[in-house]
Amino acid sequence: MKIYSVLDPEFAAYGRVWADAPAAYTDAVATALDASTPLPEATDYVASEPALEELDIADGLKMLLFGGRTAQLGWCNGHNTRLNCLEYHRASEFNLGTRDFILLLAKLDEVEGGVLDTACVKAFRAPAGVLVEVFATTLHYAPCMVDAEGFRVLVALPAGTNGPLPQLPPKAATAGDAPYLWAADKWLLAHADSVEAAQGARVGLAGENIDIAPYL
Repeated sequence: MKIYSVLDPEFAAYGRVWADAPAAYTDAVATALDASTPLPEATDYVASEPALEELDIADGLKMLLFGGRTAQLGWCNGHNTRLNCLEYHRASEFNLGTRDFILLLAKLDEVEGGVLDTACVKAFRAPAGVLVEVFATTLHYAPCMVDAEGFRVLVALPAGTNGPLPQLPPKAATAGDAPYLWAADKWLLAHADSVEAAQGARVGLAGENIDIAPYL
């Protein structure tokens, strides 16, 4: 598998790099992530982290990213090299790592009949301290590490995203992509080999459960 950079033109179909994001914002986020969030042996996610939410720049950052929409600043930290699942939201997600990290991405329009061939997945390396937007039409999941030191990555999203699974009205429960709804504003396509599939997530990834470890 080729590992592109988010600075390569190939990334433009999946997201964009906010190269001009104020350093006062990005530096504060990176410092708080390093100082106040854990680095699990596996992978963990917190949707709203007080150490980020209470930063002096938090409101300004949220305004910049979501234009006044209520938002949350959380993190995904740990050690991971596998695909396992892909998810999407109805809005962009923003990431910033304290160290380089890798995103495994595909496009929503590559899903056919509720299934994505994992051969469509591409890998993109994001440099430390760079704010990256992942479009709403981009399938993504947990970051991957570039070495044994793991990753700490900001996850900024509209408030409530990844919250408890809502109870859909009976008439809506099987319409559109409702069968893939795994949490609030989180539609998930799981690989059959994943923990999420064993927990009942809809299997929607066909092909290899990609592991980037051999390419690092």
